[in-house]
Amino acid sequence: MAKKVVTLAHYYCTPEIQQMADKVGDSLELSLFARDSHADTIVFAGVRFMAETAKILNPHAEVILPDRGSTCSLVTQTDVAALTAWRKQHPDHVHVAYINSSAEHKAVADWICTSRNVDDLIADLYAQGKKVIFSPDRNMGAYLNFQYGYDMPLWSAVCEVHDKFNEDALNAGLAEVADKSAFLIAHPESPLPVLKRADYVGSTSGMLNWVRQFAQAPDSVIFVATEDGILYNMKQARPELDIRQAPIYAGCQCNSCPYMKLNTIEAVKRAQQGEGIRIDYLTEAQMDAARLPIERMLEFSKRYYA
Repeated sequence: MAKKVVTLAHYYCTPEIQQMADKVGDSLELSLFARDSHADTIVFAGVRFMAETAKILNPHAEVILPDRGSTCSLVTQTDVAALTAWRKQHPDHVHVAYINSSAEHKAVADWICTSRNVDDLIADLYAQGKKVIFSPDRNMGAYLNFQYGYDMPLWSAVCEVHDKFNEDALNAGLAEVADKSAFLIAHPESPLPVLKRADYVGSTSGMLNWVRQFAQAPDSVIFVATEDGILYNMKQARPELDIRQAPIYAGCQCNSCPYMKLNTIEAVKRAQQGEGIRIDYLTEAQMDAARLPIERMLEFSKRYYA
């Protein structure tokens, strides 16, 4: 019997890669699809932590990452030994870790969150009288502390793509369209001064849905503070709208994730033929430890959003 091969592509991959995929989505959507796909082989056109999460949720499948270099600055900026020591400095806190983290990182967390459910999950923990520490994304944690008045200790890693967005460049971009209605939507991995200016802050899927439902003046300009890959999906959904990536400095709207762009047509084709980086290095104990906080999140989401 032929093996069932499923190809997954993140929104931040190029349009050509998205068109090769059986499923396109954000990291959590893709991991859940991987879990339920009954695939023998999963080709994950994304970055390594996403492929690891797919393997954790579907340990019996062979999971292949097309390119060895597809990592994430939130992972490379986090030393797990130092993170573990930091966790021990806060023994009376619940450790919430963003899903954009390595398997080893997830294994020292109490809860995993996504950009889609982080607000509700942390609010629920505080409502229970618990104290929270948050890792790894400093910008996301800073926004939560600002928005809700929390005092969460934060780990200090950033997404190198989102961290490039800045208020000065944004002001320059807005000045260029001063004769039009302008809106800003932003991913919470962006710096706090940008998020304070946003009309909507949310996950990749949340921003895409915001664009789909946009009902303001048709000649409005929508600036998007996230990786440029999602603009393809937004323009497919609403081709009549003027959708632009938020600038990172005057005149530049070209903020791409270099790791996502390693998922080339050639690399994905090779992975579909069984070549690439196999996620076969995680031990059963590591996967079990990392799966527990993920499953807590999934159970929370099932109850909270039912």
